[in-house]
Amino acid sequence: MFYSLCTPYLVTLPSHSTPVVSNRQKKEAVVSCREYYCFKLQIREDARSILLLSGRLLQQYAVDMYVKIETSRLDYYRNEQQHIRSELYKGIVDTVTLGERDASNVGKRIILPSSFIGGPRDMRKRYMEAMALVQRYGKPDIFLTMTCNPNWKEITNELSQHEEAQNRPDLVARVFHAKLEELKDKLFKREIFGKVVAYVYVIEHQKRGLPHAHFLIILQSDWRLHAPESFDEIVSAEIPDKNTNMHLHNAVVKHMMHGPCGDLNRSNVCMKGNPPRCKSNYPKNYAPFTSVGNDCFPIYRRRNNRTHVKVRGTHLDNRWVVPYNSYLLATFDCHINVEIFSTIKAVKYLYKYIYKGHDRVAFNLVSEPRNDEVDEIRQFQMARWIAAPEAMWRIYGFIVNEMYPSVYSLHLHLEHQHPVTFRADQDLEHCHFRTF
Repeated sequence: MFYSLCTPYLVTLPSHSTPVVSNRQKKEAVVSCREYYCFKLQIREDARSILLLSGRLLQQYAVDMYVKIETSRLDYYRNEQQHIRSELYKGIVDTVTLGERDASNVGKRIILPSSFIGGPRDMRKRYMEAMALVQRYGKPDIFLTMTCNPNWKEITNELSQHEEAQNRPDLVARVFHAKLEELKDKLFKREIFGKVVAYVYVIEHQKRGLPHAHFLIILQSDWRLHAPESFDEIVSAEIPDKNTNMHLHNAVVKHMMHGPCGDLNRSNVCMKGNPPRCKSNYPKNYAPFTSVGNDCFPIYRRRNNRTHVKVRGTHLDNRWVVPYNSYLLATFDCHINVEIFSTIKAVKYLYKYIYKGHDRVAFNLVSEPRNDEVDEIRQFQMARWIAAPEAMWRIYGFIVNEMYPSVYSLHLHLEHQHPVTFRADQDLEHCHFRTF
């Protein structure tokens, strides 16, 4: 039997109980700002949205609306915590000893807590939790990076005549999310690399807007790769024969060829330093077989078989191939770099790399009156870079990072070093501190 939520109804109880009448008021229909714009930016077959047909104005609209959403969340933390101070208990004791009793002069004024997704505290917390996985299960075995391809047929088939993929960040975000779920299914359910015991991944967005995902995968001990000969079963760094596999050959030429850089093109984006050199150390050296390298990655097999392809006006060979997995590259038709961990030397670097946080723009500093107030929210917002696909990704509520298995933090502290909270209007000499 169904009951209306706006009228009283009788609840049947055992015979020894007294009937109770319950009143439930109908809740007011309220949607959040994010849910509203998520509704407005949906594709509907029976209606054409003027927003989705606005070209570059759609990009600006998406960025502006997400900035509004994020700013409202940050304003909540600013308004709700403006009277909260935090400091180590020992620091407060020392302050009182020095004669300071005004709580408003102690601790950090404005704090951006770790509950704000994407903030620096959240990133640091996730990094420490990811390192706990290494402590429990060992070093990662596979490092995988997948980048969105704006020429996927799922995107191009939805574009109108003369419409560009960059002007439909909603399509870019939704199709990449679908591809990401398919990749996770192949990695963690179909176990194409073996039994996965733990993993972490983070979604980032390039300056030009294309989303990409970084995966760090830890395999079960029975499936781990120890011999360099077994690396070739997962990773390849050579141009495939176009006579035997034309589809894979075209995918490698299109997505997995680095450069040209170095002497062939000194103005390429990868050229850094003085004198300039490729930051990824391309071209690599020829190698007749795979071996363990001196750094965290192996030296992959790159045979000198005189195979050349023309890429961006230059003939390149196996020394310019970015390591890939043949099955994943042929399946997803995008840049999907797969690397094998050979040592534990650079584990901390790679975990920090995937949790490095948001991109920022360059700006000039000017002298201002000294202000000792620490505003973590302002520091987070300063020079923040948001592209249209990232704005759509966050408006749609897609996940930005994931970890398996979950890690629960247990806070330990030394004597008199535990954090406490107190109100700005309290007398530090007579107040009772609340630990957290």
